[in-house]
Amino acid sequence: MSDPRSVAAEVARRSYGRLIALLSATTGDISMAEDALAEAFARALQKWTTPPSNPEAWLLTVARNIHRDRRKSAAERTRTSLEDAPEASVGPKERLLEEALLAANEDRRLKLLFVCAHPAIAESVRTPLMLQTVLGLDAALVANLYCMPAATLSQRLVRAKRKIRDSKIPFRIPDGGELEERLPFVLEAIYGAYALDWTRADSLEEDLRGEALFLASLVCETLAVPEALGLFSLLAFSAARQPARFDLEGAVIALEEQEMDRWHAPLFRAGERALAQASMARTPGRFQLEAAIQAAHMSRRRTGVTPWKEIAALYDGLLSFAPTRGALVARAAALLSAHGPDAALRSLEGNLAELQDFQPYWATLAHARLEMGEIEEAKAALGRAISLCTEHSLRLVLERKLESLRTL
Repeated sequence: MSDPRSVAAEVARRSYGRLIALLSATTGDISMAEDALAEAFARALQKWTTPPSNPEAWLLTVARNIHRDRRKSAAERTRTSLEDAPEASVGPKERLLEEALLAANEDRRLKLLFVCAHPAIAESVRTPLMLQTVLGLDAALVANLYCMPAATLSQRLVRAKRKIRDSKIPFRIPDGGELEERLPFVLEAIYGAYALDWTRADSLEEDLRGEALFLASLVCETLAVPEALGLFSLLAFSAARQPARFDLEGAVIALEEQEMDRWHAPLFRAGERALAQASMARTPGRFQLEAAIQAAHMSRRRTGVTPWKEIAALYDGLLSFAPTRGALVARAAALLSAHGPDAALRSLEGNLAELQDFQPYWATLAHARLEMGEIEEAKAALGRAISLCTEHSLRLVLERKLESLRTL
């Protein structure tokens, strides 16, 4: 990749959080770090005829210079135009220094995650702040995920960054009660970043899933607490299945229908090891249970059958930690396979009001109706599921199923 614009875009995607962590760690001023990095990218697009051998180090050097200059008083600061910015500021000595800093940077990114999860920051903005600051997601995209106006979230993010700066929140990994309080928000942000990219068929190495998996492994290496291990296990299992998740037309292939020889064996084994280590503490949590559910599904690789009763029981446990609509419907789907459609429908009866606009509910209902031989009801439920589906890869599956029922 030699096109300067493409190289800059790749670095922004891959290294934004690393660069922000390095720039802000010494001052605590995330907003200033972001502004300096944005200007460094602008200078790169103007100056790179051929991208440097280490574009990250180049950007870090320029951003550090901008950052340093902006910290000076207004009387002392001298502003350099984009056109006149000296190339000499990015010489061999500076590049070597920045390359060394980048190589030793990963713990700083983890520290930035914990800074964003500090109790001084409003709970509602901690995860969005991590997604935007450390993982580099656009604020408008994050706002859409949280169903709020982009301007509203932007204002909250600005206030949170100002709070970090003004309160001089230390860039460190907490321990004891502080760690226990902040860790769930850190894990949720990493999980959210992975889930955001879950319906894309791109390769693991080139997208947000790979970054989230790396951060999950970094948390485990640093802390090795059960829920962190559980999250890494969950993401490792999910990533292991990625090569088998889509057909040639981009439609999702159900887990029980995937070609198991296409699963990524090293990731699968890494997930198993992490889950086994987490289980030794006997302190179950949401991510450990979700990982255990995935492990049960993937045990088909060894046994040839899916243990649906075990999976339904694991969902019972998960609902005690995270009573979400997704877990509720997934439990019903497991019950359908384990005990038949009547059991699935009974499990959903008490929650119909909150499930009416939830696409997985209608897809599961269609499956149950079809098992009961109620073809027209199944068609109606599938039609409703399709009308609520916004993901192309899932919509293809639902449309194919409906088309197959039209001949019955």
